[in-house]
Amino acid sequence: MWYLIDAKGKVLGRLATGIVSLLRGKHRASYAPNLDAGDHVIVINAEKIVLTGKKRENKEYFSHSGFPGGVKLVSFQKLIAERPEKVLMKAVKGMMPKNRLSRRMLCRLRVYRGEEHPHSAQKPVVVNG
Repeated sequence: MWYLIDAKGKVLGRLATGIVSLLRGKHRASYAPNLDAGDHVIVINAEKIVLTGKKRENKEYFSHSGFPGGVKLVSFQKLIAERPEKVLMKAVKGMMPKNRLSRRMLCRLRVYRGEEHPHSAQKPVVVNG
């Protein structure tokens, strides 16, 4: 099954937990943590995600190249302006279990900046929440 989620006005963390639940298949009666029984998720309007409090100004994403002095910090405002898809992908990936199964599940998540997406043939179910 394919789910279509509109991220306009949704809080980042709450939206990410709902997406993880759909990707892992926790909404099904036949859920098992060792099985890949989830669904495909399409998220549109990723640039309109909301953060609470002062996180919009203070949140930073950390990465390290592995070399001395290779620390890279990117602010939330810069990342949401340049690549809003990456903000949601990082939030969802952080909530998934750290194993091979979760990497396969993340392949079923598709995030798009605007309202346009090329998955019209699947007739996704629209989720309001």
